[in-house]
Amino acid sequence: MDIGLMAREFSAHLVSILLAMVGAILVFLIGRWLIGFVVRLVTAALTRRDVDETLQRYLSSIISVLLNIVLVVGILGYFGVETTSFAALLAGAGLAIGAAWAGLLSNFAAGAFIIIFRPYKVGDFVAIAGISGRVEEIGLFSTSLSTPQGVQAIIGNAKVSGEIIQNYSANACRRVDLTAQLPPGVDPGAAMARLRKHLAAMPDVAEDPAPEVEILEVNEHGTKLAVRPFTRNETYWQVYFATNKYIADCLSETGAAAPA
Repeated sequence: MDIGLMAREFSAHLVSILLAMVGAILVFLIGRWLIGFVVRLVTAALTRRDVDETLQRYLSSIISVLLNIVLVVGILGYFGVETTSFAALLAGAGLAIGAAWAGLLSNFAAGAFIIIFRPYKVGDFVAIAGISGRVEEIGLFSTSLSTPQGVQAIIGNAKVSGEIIQNYSANACRRVDLTAQLPPGVDPGAAMARLRKHLAAMPDVAEDPAPEVEILEVNEHGTKLAVRPFTRNETYWQVYFATNKYIADCLSETGAAAPA
């Protein structure tokens, strides 16, 4: 047995494998760059046509996934794997995975319906499944929210489609709901007139609809007022806190309690 010949053959085979691996890595890196380039081109074309940002991200995700599958099949073909057999194997695996991952497929289908019916879009402030936040992304399988606390919440699209969705950005104005408890002996009519006047003069409070100040109930502590100014969605919290502060300052002169 010629040990030297075996060593040379092994070295040549090893070099061939290493070269193939280097080639596969280069193909993968170049392919990934090309996929990113294509996705950017598609996104730019959709942007020029004023396509909704939510739909842009959804289509970009689908294109990216499909092109990555093509890239993997191409690399396997580079290594000599029969791609037709692999395609059949991939289809069979897809059925098995689909049966096992029915939840993922339902999330995918729900994501398509969200795009079609558009109960919300990227940038809207919504409440879904008890979580409130701004929509950052609508993906293939989930919706990503950024909460006011700075926490990212990811909700499966199937969960979204089965829940009540509150879209706070759908209408131009949003109502701020506060109350003010008046002690016995305070004239509710005078307090209501004073509140209406000052609420109407507050910055960011809408003129139409006009601020509402009405008697909510009469309880053992006196008269409770409902204080409800309207404002734009983007200034909701400014008006909420400013109204709270004004009620406390304004009614403290009469001995009224802070808003509840």
